[in-house]
Amino acid sequence: MVKVGIVGIGSMGIVMLKKFVEVGYEVFVNDINIKSVEKAVELGAKSSATPKELAKKADVIIIILPGPSQVLSVFKGENGLLEGGEAGKVFIDMSTVDPFTTQKNKKQAKNKNIGYLDAPILGRPQMCGKWTLPVGGTKKDLEKVKTVFDVVADEIIHVGSSGSGNIIKVLNNLMFGAINSITAEIMAFSQELGMEAETLYNTIADSGAASISGLFQELGPKIINRDFQPTVTTDVIHENLKLGIDMAKEIDFPMLVTESNQKVNEIARAKGWGKLDSSSTIKVYENLIKKEN
Repeated sequence: MVKVGIVGIGSMGIVMLKKFVEVGYEVFVNDINIKSVEKAVELGAKSSATPKELAKKADVIIIILPGPSQVLSVFKGENGLLEGGEAGKVFIDMSTVDPFTTQKNKKQAKNKNIGYLDAPILGRPQMCGKWTLPVGGTKKDLEKVKTVFDVVADEIIHVGSSGSGNIIKVLNNLMFGAINSITAEIMAFSQELGMEAETLYNTIADSGAASISGLFQELGPKIINRDFQPTVTTDVIHENLKLGIDMAKEIDFPMLVTESNQKVNEIARAKGWGKLDSSSTIKVYENLIKKEN
């Protein structure tokens, strides 16, 4: 049976852990959060003191962390994954990172004959088992770990060379940010024009119009009910958009829409609303027209 290691026991890591334990995999975990590790052990995992130790024990090592800096912190160094990795093993980075970070890590892993794939997640935690994984890297490495992917995903798509999965994930997040911003904007605008947000939402959501998205259908009721308990926070969207903007700077690509969306997030965070649900960005508009409630 494959031995799986997971570095990062957050909302995504914990649901993957449960799936792997259910199918009988031996699972090793590492996280800087002691409580997360304790919860993982209760669920059937075995703890590893360092990423290096985990890489020595596991055959397939999954990295699922918030961003590039966290990935690099566990990948490099004397106690890092690379130090503990051995030829024939495969590292899978399922974090939201830029392709440039992935390509550098892959090069170093290849020097030790270790496989390296980027396979960011398209889907929410509760959809684990039905996720879509756009995978960047070699088909050979993908075939080696496909049975592991099959536990958490319905769709596993080889999208190209190293970093290709990251590109799809980041661009998807930019669309998320755009839909989030325009939903907040039009619902605040409708009320300023004398139309209740609920009327606007119900009419569009039930219409079959091309503008409808699953995210719009999720955000609308949260705005109407003033339910800003977080599913995805504004802080998270801000970080995701920053990653895309930073990537664009690397190749001098103009991010006209995304940079405008980011201004909304920056205002929300400055007001102290960063940890609220992203739908709370409607408060930015309400505050600007002095009708916040």
